[in-house]
Amino acid sequence: MADARGMSRRQVGLGALALGGGLAFASLPADPAAAAAPSRGGGRPALRHGSAREAGLLPGPLRQLVTDAEAFLQPSPEHPWYAGAVLIAGRGRTVALHRPIGMAVRYQAYDEETDTGVEFPPDQQIPMAEDTVFDLASVSKLFTSILAVQQIERGRIELEAPVASYLPDFGRAGKQDVTIRQLLTHTSGFRAWIPLYEAPTYEEKVQRVYDEELASPPGTAYLYSDLNLISLQLVLEHVTGRRLDVLLREEITEPLGMRRTRYNPPASWKPKIAATEDARKPWSGLDRGLVWGEVHDENAYSLGGVAGHAGVFSDAWDLAVLARTLLDGGVCGRRRILRPESVELMFTDFNTAFPGDEHGLGFELYQHWYMGAMATPRTAGHTGFTGTALVLDPTTDSFLVVLGNSVHPVRSWRSGSAPRVAAANQLARAVPVRPARGRTAWFSGMASAATATLALPALDTSSGAARLSCALWWDTEPKADVLVLESSGDGGTTWKPVPFTTRRRGGSAEPHPTGTATGWSGRVWHDLTADLPAAPGLVVRWRYTTDRLYVGRGAYVDGLRVEKGHRRLFDESRPADATRLRAEGWSREED
Repeated sequence: MADARGMSRRQVGLGALALGGGLAFASLPADPAAAAAPSRGGGRPALRHGSAREAGLLPGPLRQLVTDAEAFLQPSPEHPWYAGAVLIAGRGRTVALHRPIGMAVRYQAYDEETDTGVEFPPDQQIPMAEDTVFDLASVSKLFTSILAVQQIERGRIELEAPVASYLPDFGRAGKQDVTIRQLLTHTSGFRAWIPLYEAPTYEEKVQRVYDEELASPPGTAYLYSDLNLISLQLVLEHVTGRRLDVLLREEITEPLGMRRTRYNPPASWKPKIAATEDARKPWSGLDRGLVWGEVHDENAYSLGGVAGHAGVFSDAWDLAVLARTLLDGGVCGRRRILRPESVELMFTDFNTAFPGDEHGLGFELYQHWYMGAMATPRTAGHTGFTGTALVLDPTTDSFLVVLGNSVHPVRSWRSGSAPRVAAANQLARAVPVRPARGRTAWFSGMASAATATLALPALDTSSGAARLSCALWWDTEPKADVLVLESSGDGGTTWKPVPFTTRRRGGSAEPHPTGTATGWSGRVWHDLTADLPAAPGLVVRWRYTTDRLYVGRGAYVDGLRVEKGHRRLFDESRPADATRLRAEGWSREED
């Protein structure tokens, strides 16, 4: 769901509220593992349950992930962020965490006067289960995007072709130059949202899309818009002669065995579906009462529950199967839904002209506001207004599913994206960083709004030519969180940056003339050297500073050494020297 005022997705993540809205679906299979099996014999299952160690993850952060998620069942700060959630975290083919928390159905209504939820009687409330089905909201856009890329593979759609070449009426109102790629990357110029549900018939809703004027010329700005994926739906249905729900079933869910994923769930699914909002004006565009078992988004609801931007229902296991399929290059067992090069395009930034709004074909990239410390230039994902999120990190081969009913009982109870960020931070933390030398390395931590320092003892470098060397690993929120190498010759009264050079193993030297490192470094160790200033009592330290919002995976330092010619002034590998290091906020982390 896009915000009616045209806010960016990042602004929504920081706490802005958007206009929301409503969709309606054979009994569910009892065994979630059945959803992972290929439809035709042979091949290995996409996923299996296993321990953190079997997944190559640290168990402590996964336990903390659940603890953090449960905290948001309480007021945060005034109301719960969600009534409940289902969490999946995994790496490789192992799901190391699959946990339901809270309630799938708790409230029968919202009392506007008292700002409270009217609860169902206890015997009518339904707890979350591993296989609870959720209205995915805008995570649905990923399915539409995959279907579009499939048709690009088959030559029925061209990425750079004008949309009007498939739908001539789309070219009205100055949209004749909008391309398929611009729909997929939200650079078409469409405004964020229009109330299609106000048009009385399906045909009139489509005409409103065709008649819509652009807010900016195509390709000149990024603006997240539901209209892009609704338009893409119309293209797909035109070129294939099949409805979007049929395409979803035949091209994605049946091949991958995703038996809990579809549009318009049947009534028999309702007891297994998480409820959403008591949808009433003025906060909703339509007066519908408690939305439960049908789509929340108003436009999708008015389009019959089948829409390119919203309307897909699914559970956490099915989304994990999809994640694993994409991380494996588009294949699950012996069933392939995309070529590897197509998946690569979905994870490649086409929006280099719009820094901060990185976007592949359908997938958002490198968005700390919900990916947290999992965010890298290749980390792909999407969120949904109802409280859902899917994050894939090809760098560490890990995936995260967070499905919450955060508009239950009303959308105004939640803002921001803190539970998604918290979960992503802990999964990122669970991926171990092996020390460069030996069994331990210094770790900066991942606290927000913090400063951590790691200082060497005072050294006599007064004769000059002293050089610091170590191994360095860093991954921080770009520009906002910074690692600084600095020195003081007056006992810590004043500090000056120390320029340094890093070299990725097998790569070329990279100078850091300001003595700082920030952003993405590839999540690999770099060899560092720095010429130190001359002083009789020089103190050298690393200082890691984070802002209050988001963090990256942090920084690691290993093998600190200061030499002058062949003489070692300091060597961390010597026990006596190691005890002289002063750490505030940094800690030793074992292999």
